Amino acid sequence: MTAPLLNVVILAAGQGKRMRSDLPKVLHAIGGKPMLSHVIDAARELSATKICVVYGHGGERVRESLAAPDISWVRQEPQLGTGHAVLLALPHIDPAAHVLVLYGDVPLIRSATLRRLIDAAGSDRLALLTAHLDNPHGYGRIVRHNGKVMRIVEEKDADDAERAIREVNTGIIVAPGASLGRWLPQLGNRNAQGEYYLTDVAALAAGEGNDIATAHPGANWETDGINSKAQLATLERIHQRNIAEVLMEQGVTLADPARIDVRGELVCGRDVFIDVNCVFEGKVVLGDGVRVLPNCVLQDAVVGAASIIGPFARLRPGTQLSEDVHIGNFVEVKNATIAAHSKANHLSYIGDATIGSRVNVGAGTITCNYDGAYKHRTVIEDDAFIGSDTQLVAPVTVGRGATLGAGTTLTKDAPPGELTLSRAKQVTIPGWKRPVKQKK
Repeated sequence: MTAPLLNVVILAAGQGKRMRSDLPKVLHAIGGKPMLSHVIDAARELSATKICVVYGHGGERVRESLAAPDISWVRQEPQLGTGHAVLLALPHIDPAAHVLVLYGDVPLIRSATLRRLIDAAGSDRLALLTAHLDNPHGYGRIVRHNGKVMRIVEEKDADDAERAIREVNTGIIVAPGASLGRWLPQLGNRNAQGEYYLTDVAALAAGEGNDIATAHPGANWETDGINSKAQLATLERIHQRNIAEVLMEQGVTLADPARIDVRGELVCGRDVFIDVNCVFEGKVVLGDGVRVLPNCVLQDAVVGAASIIGPFARLRPGTQLSEDVHIGNFVEVKNATIAAHSKANHLSYIGDATIGSRVNVGAGTITCNYDGAYKHRTVIEDDAFIGSDTQLVAPVTVGRGATLGAGTTLTKDAPPGELTLSRAKQVTIPGWKRPVKQKK
C-alpha cells in the first residue's frame, strides 16, 4: 500500500519570555544553527510535500531568517493556543495528506522517531508521541481506559489521580488532514489557560470510536523543549555529545568527548585526533591523520592529511591546507592556501595568501593584506624562508627559494634564490635618558 502524503506544521509562535532576550526564541542556536532550523531539517528528512511554519513573536525576523521556497508561513496573532495555531495552518495543508505537528523549540527530535510515529498512524489513525517520565510535572497526561487512549489532560486541569500518571504527551502528533479539518473547529477553550488545546483532538477522536496509536522517542531528550538559557545549554551539551559519539564511531579519537563543539559540519578522515576545547564552525574537512591540538578554532576550512593544527590556532573561512602542513600556536590563517610540507609554527597572521611547498614562515610574521579599503594578496613560492618578525605588505611576491631576513618589511617583490632584508642601521645614542614620571 502506498504511504500517504505527509505535510508538516511547525508551531513556532511562542514568545519565550524566560529566555530574557530580544532574539526570538526559535532563532537561538543549537550547534551553531537556529533551533527552528533543526526542526525544519527533520521535516525535510521525512520527504514532506509541504512544510508550514506558524510564527508569531519575533514576526518577520523569524520568517526572514529562515525563508525558503519549500516553506509556507502563517502568522498567529493573537496566540490562542496550539489548536488555534494548527487551525490557522489548515488552508496550507492537503486534506488528503497526513499532518505531522512539530514544535520550533524542540530541536533534537530525530527523523527515525518521527518515522515510527508515522508508521504507527498507518493510513487513517491519529498517533501520539508519548513518553514515560519519572517526574511528569508540567506535562499533559495520557489517560487510558482498558489500554486505549481516551484523552489527554493538561497538568493544570488534572485531578490527583491523573497527575499520578507517568505517561505524558510530548505534543507531537500525526493525524489525517481531513480528520484535523473536522476536529479543530470543534475545540473549546474552557480550561485553566483559556486556550484551544491541540491535545483535545484525542478526546474527539476517541469519541468517534477511533483507535488512537502511540509511539515513543528513542530518548526522552528528543522531545525536550527549550524555554530558558539553562535548558538551551543542557540540550546543547546533549547535541554535542551525540555528535562526539558519531565521530568516535567513525574512528575519530577525541581526547575528551565532553570538550568539543561542532557548530556546523565536521568531516574527518581516518586516524584523526582532536584534543580538548576545539571548536569547528561551518563546514570543516580534516584529512587522514590530522592532529588538532588543544584550544583551536576552525571555520570553513580544509586541512590536508597528516597536518598538525595548534595548540591555540585559528583557521578562518577560505583556509585550504595541503598535506603535512603545520600551523602552530597563536597562528591565524584566513582565505589562504598553503601547499604541502610548509609550516607556520608561532605567532603569525597569514591572510589572503598563496603559499607554496616547503615554506618556513618564521615567528611573528604577518601579511599586511588590507590597505584600509581593499584586500591584496601575498604570494610566497616554493622553498622560501621567511625570517621572524617579517611584514609582507601586499600585493607582493616572494620568489622560489628566496630568504627574507628577520625583521624585514617587504614592500617590493623578493627575487628567487636571494637574501632580501630591510633594516635601519643600528645606532646607540649616547646620553639618552629614559623619561621618568614626575611626582605630583
